[in-house]
Amino acid sequence: QVQLVESGGGLVQAGASLRLSCAASGRSFSNYAMGWFRQRPGKGREFVMSITSSGGRTYSADSVKGRFTISRDNAKNMVYLQMNSLNPEDTADYYCAARTTSYHSERYLDYRYWGQGTQVTVSS
Repeated sequence: QVQLVESGGGLVQAGASLRLSCAASGRSFSNYAMGWFRQRPGKGREFVMSITSSGGRTYSADSVKGRFTISRDNAKNMVYLQMNSLNPEDTADYYCAARTTSYHSERYLDYRYWGQGTQVTVSS
């Protein structure tokens, strides 16, 4: 069983940066690929970024490429999402998710464990 708790959301102005954190419980964290997804108002859940269990490879949606960075610290059971150059289209609830394999996926159905989400609001 893995529990995920996100933090770091908030209200910022366009162009600002935020770093989201995801704290994971459980002994197998270092074996799990991790992902960040978001759900914008009135939209479905969409892939943002993911990282393999070792942290050796990362993947991103085209909409955030070059602006967002995902990283992890397996010693601390933490995953981070650094978000730069935020714009109003990034306004969403952001979710951390764990996949019980080492390989990444962009499909939210492939992730078994989910956090409760943290809200990010970007004003223009």
